Amino acid sequence: MNWIILIIAGLFEVAFASCLGKVKSTTGMESKYWFVGFLVCLAISMILLVKVTKVLPIGTAYAVWTGVGAVGTVLVGIFIFKEPATFWRLFFLVTLITSIIGLKMVSH
Repeated sequence: MNWIILIIAGLFEVAFASCLGKVKSTTGMESKYWFVGFLVCLAISMILLVKVTKVLPIGTAYAVWTGVGAVGTVLVGIFIFKEPATFWRLFFLVTLITSIIGLKMVSH
């Protein structure tokens, strides 16, 4: 169950990074709404991360959390923000995913 919570925390990291991207590209009240979304997602992500680090090793939990966030944010960047999907970008994304899976396999 803690691994699922950790994945959810990582997805909220993707959400707060995405909100941050929208804050940058909007103005006025719309920008403020995205900033509130950023703060809410940040708080939820951190609360969930703290919860799982009481059970999982901090180094593994943090690495998986940032990895899920990084992979998800790159994918949001490609599909939502129309960032380039170059060979090397995708290659290193796959190596990151492989590393996350490896950490899960060798952790208790």
